Amino acid sequence: METSALPHEVISYLLSFLHPSDRKEASLVCRSWYEASQDHRFQKDVTFRFPACASSLGFIRGLAHRHRCSLIISHVDDSSLSHKVLEEVRVHLGARLEGLSLPRSSLMESTLLKLLPYLTGLRRLHLNGLNSLFMSGTFLSREEHREQVRAALKNLEDLDLSDLRYLSDITFNRLTGCTVRLRRLALAGCHIAFEFDPYLGSAVGPGSSAMLSLRNLIRLVQDQSSTMRSLDLSRTSITPESLRMLVQVPGLHLEELSLSGCKNLTDYSIEHLCRHQQGLHTLDLSGCSELTSRSMTAVATELKQLQSLSLSCVWWITGKGLADLTALPALSSLDLAECVNVSGAELEKCLSSPQRRVQLEKLSLRRCTYVKDICSLSQLMSSRLKKLDLSYCIHLTDSSVRAVASNLPGLHVLLLGSCKLITDCGLLGIEEPSLYKPPVKWTPFNLHLVTHQEYKGPSFTHTFGNMDLFQPPQMPFKKKPRLVTDEELTAFREKEGASLRAIRGLQELDLSGCSNLTDVSITQVLRFPMLQRLSLIMLTEISDEGVASVAHHCRCLTSLSLSGCSQLTDAGLARALPCLHRLQHLQLAYCNGITDRSLSLILQHCQRLRTLDICMCRDITVSKVDFLQSQLPFLEKVSSTGLWAKPD
Repeated sequence: METSALPHEVISYLLSFLHPSDRKEASLVCRSWYEASQDHRFQKDVTFRFPACASSLGFIRGLAHRHRCSLIISHVDDSSLSHKVLEEVRVHLGARLEGLSLPRSSLMESTLLKLLPYLTGLRRLHLNGLNSLFMSGTFLSREEHREQVRAALKNLEDLDLSDLRYLSDITFNRLTGCTVRLRRLALAGCHIAFEFDPYLGSAVGPGSSAMLSLRNLIRLVQDQSSTMRSLDLSRTSITPESLRMLVQVPGLHLEELSLSGCKNLTDYSIEHLCRHQQGLHTLDLSGCSELTSRSMTAVATELKQLQSLSLSCVWWITGKGLADLTALPALSSLDLAECVNVSGAELEKCLSSPQRRVQLEKLSLRRCTYVKDICSLSQLMSSRLKKLDLSYCIHLTDSSVRAVASNLPGLHVLLLGSCKLITDCGLLGIEEPSLYKPPVKWTPFNLHLVTHQEYKGPSFTHTFGNMDLFQPPQMPFKKKPRLVTDEELTAFREKEGASLRAIRGLQELDLSGCSNLTDVSITQVLRFPMLQRLSLIMLTEISDEGVASVAHHCRCLTSLSLSGCSQLTDAGLARALPCLHRLQHLQLAYCNGITDRSLSLILQHCQRLRTLDICMCRDITVSKVDFLQSQLPFLEKVSSTGLWAKPD
């Protein structure tokens, strides 16, 4: 008896409860499930990324049925094949294309002008790093071309011109003159003359053919101030006075501003910024090394709507500045990476104050070496915290890991790379037995109890002064980690809630460089059904057993890093790869136990692989690498430097 098929509405409703990666797998079950997965609720703001190659031609034709989509096409040049790719985009997508990005490309003006006039629905255009387009200075020099592009880009909202070496006032005006409602403009890494022309040594006037000037940028911001909401001036030489002039443009109400790596900025300029742009939601000040806690006071006082703040490498930030920031009611993301004066105790004091209102969802303490213990801090963190980065906090111990697992079970991302003091006990959530015994205080009443077995102090002989009798100290990297006993494993199973497995929804985990971890904790703890990205780089104590266990229990992995795992062999990958059909990124550098057989296994089980790192794998041949690249359809990059074996 045949059962009636479920309606598409019911199937799409069931698919709505799945993670996007799981939904993608479910769409391959049958045609009705595939059609249900194409429901409009799942297809909002979809972006496809692919290189300009022959296999992309059929893929582009397959996108013709989509109502809206965005494309990231890499390695486009002036070859006939690239022309065919762009022609397919024009014919089959045209006005339905919402976003276009051309990274790592080198096409000329004529090639782009054949495409742009047909993209009348374009909202995002990213030309970052496309220097060949602006090198000649003739881009859009003809009025007829400007008219065509102006008609096509009338709805453009996002324009990215970052890292353009040859951008000048003239070419900038021609392009931005074709846009009337920009919301986001990115000029990160561009050569902008904010005060003086470095060639002439005088103030830069408008209309320069050599470089982009501040006056020209302010003119654009003034013309489109009613719609402009986001500016990215990262890695430019913007000065305090230039920033003051920019943020005071009448009618300008920014929501996002990125000033990462602008080393000339001072507290004075940030105070002006906060005073005139109080509606900011996102502010990136990472790498502005001259800023102090005075800037943080201005941010906390003026920017009451701030949601995301990046302060990485702002070295003068202290506890006082952090105390001010905790008063921001909307702050959800805080990046304090490499803030060397920040310690867990200061942040704990800030969060424990009765007036605090901040509810963080993302917190980065990467390379904050003064952070030694976050047990109390984890208790004060909001249950909304989804991402915690503690990489290179070299003083963190097992107690901190247990505290994170117990107090922050809602984490999606946990990064513990290079926390070398973490052991199996931390991941298992068990207390490591103390090796310290307090000394006995001898008195005349108990001195007679001393025996040879009880006294463990040093014994001295007449040869004590001869240093040749002593062994050299053992190096840390030669010290083997302590093995977990059967009794401790029993304690783990009884108190599983204290282990890392308590974070059931974990999607990304970084344990790279935690050299004291072994197969015991890896096999018992790493069982996360939703885990997508895992890094186990330089875990020299894990073997084939640990890798196979990870693959068996974490089948949603799309990125797996095993570089430097010296005990890994072909046998381990033979057990692991059949479980990892979703794998897109695999790192196996310096794994000397793998051979060409592993490449055959990758070819058989990992058809979706995009990047592969097999550097310094001495038993892999060049010819096998070439064959693998020719057979995997989505493989974009293979890092294979240092292969010792000669090609066949």
